[in-house]
Amino acid sequence: MADYYGQPQHTQHQLIHPGGGQTQQQPRSHQMVKAATAVTAGGSLLLLSGLTLAATVIALTVATPVLVIFSPVIVPAVITVFLLFSGFLASGGFGVAAVSVLSWIYRYVTGKRPPGADQLEHARHKLASKAGEMKDRAQEFGQQHISGTQQT
Repeated sequence: MADYYGQPQHTQHQLIHPGGGQTQQQPRSHQMVKAATAVTAGGSLLLLSGLTLAATVIALTVATPVLVIFSPVIVPAVITVFLLFSGFLASGGFGVAAVSVLSWIYRYVTGKRPPGADQLEHARHKLASKAGEMKDRAQEFGQQHISGTQQT
């Protein structure tokens, strides 16, 4: 099986779809790209979750004494509880999003066809066909440019 640019792919893996028992060949490079995407997306979301948690703790550490010294007791307590609640809620939300994305990508990479995989494949095929069209146009333009300079 050749990739989009005509280079042969020697390593292929067979995927079995649970519903229809259909099989297809998938190059190892595509699996590596999917795995790299999974690690990047999941790691970024987990990092964002940790940074949000750290920022919440730092904000509480800095803001609480200042608010307690310069405000009545009730106002800083309400602000502190709000910051604490919103920080932990955002951190938990980012963590859940990261786990969800990693789970979806794992199911996609292993061939279990999670929801939305068909749209992703359709978009990938459209992009590949447009890239091929642009390559052909560029070659035609280059040939026209070369033939135009040879005539003059």
